[in-house]
Amino acid sequence: MSRAIAKTGAVRALGAMSGTSLDGVDAAVVVTDGARIHGFGASSYREYSVAERSVLRAGLGKWTGPEVEAAAGVCDAAHAAALAGFEDVEIIGFHGQTLAHAPRLQGTLQVGDGAALAERLRKPVVWDFRSDDVSLGGEGAPLAPFFHFACAKYIGAERPLCFLNLGGVGNLTYVDPRFERPEDPGALLAFDTGPANAPVNDLVQERLGIPWDADGKVARSGKVETGALELFLAEPYFARMPPKSLDRNDFAEMVGLVNELSDADAAATLIAMCAASVAQGMEHCPEPPEAVLVTGGGRHNPVLMEMLRVSLDCAVKPVEDAGLDGDMLEAQAFAHLAVRVARGMATSCPGTTGVSACVGGGVVSVPGA
Repeated sequence: MSRAIAKTGAVRALGAMSGTSLDGVDAAVVVTDGARIHGFGASSYREYSVAERSVLRAGLGKWTGPEVEAAAGVCDAAHAAALAGFEDVEIIGFHGQTLAHAPRLQGTLQVGDGAALAERLRKPVVWDFRSDDVSLGGEGAPLAPFFHFACAKYIGAERPLCFLNLGGVGNLTYVDPRFERPEDPGALLAFDTGPANAPVNDLVQERLGIPWDADGKVARSGKVETGALELFLAEPYFARMPPKSLDRNDFAEMVGLVNELSDADAAATLIAMCAASVAQGMEHCPEPPEAVLVTGGGRHNPVLMEMLRVSLDCAVKPVEDAGLDGDMLEAQAFAHLAVRVARGMATSCPGTTGVSACVGGGVVSVPGA
């Protein structure tokens, strides 16, 4: 690890994220010492082609086999292309592509070869962030909370607030910036709230041949089927205390609940399910937050944002209102976490993943090693 970066001081770290919404690869630079954010650098987005998205989708929910190998190939090639244009960075955080996540059963699977990427880009690469957490009894997710804590400090927050990431799956981080460190007991509480964009993306892809419901246009004209919503909220997952996490396909039966509905009503109902699961999750916050800062693709859906504002008892706004980049926050998180791993710092704790003790998960691959 000592060959990866200097032991102290701020470094320029590059992070990459390909989420379960399967839209593409986000890449972003953060200047960080692993504890504090000193600034942000360039970012880019590399969209998956229709063919690439199809290969990745075929691998979802699988642990081995040709579909997994094909998905890994797409992941590696797309990330190499997305990251090649960045210069003057000292370390790379490479999350890979999650295909399956069942921490209490098989474990967690993110495809992508960080060692090969390090050789190709001639930079140290930190990867396989989740396995150590799972091996110590944690959920392995979510991992962005330690970065959310640093973001709260960066924007000068003084009271508790929440970061709500609406990607394929929704996850919530409660941050109390009155604590000094993210691993301090009470500083963080994090968990997956429920499905977010994945079900509606799958719905419109299957029915309409479009990858997502841009601007909520399909859902806007629909009506929520309350019976389906009530059945959804009766799922045992919502009664579990956090920390807890989900796989993208854990709520695949949601689509079955809306099979008989029109396109618009089905989309509206799936969006309502997402909002309702967030509202239920907010009940776990130790005290009411000042605001919920929304990141991820879901913040671009005005129907979803309106439902959240109606459902929650605090301000709901995109993270851009706080001076952050909601399109790049997850990629930035893995840049920040890469520095923490390389310096032997924790990346998860009992309050974020339920792990038995603070753990700094991740493998550091140095080119030429």
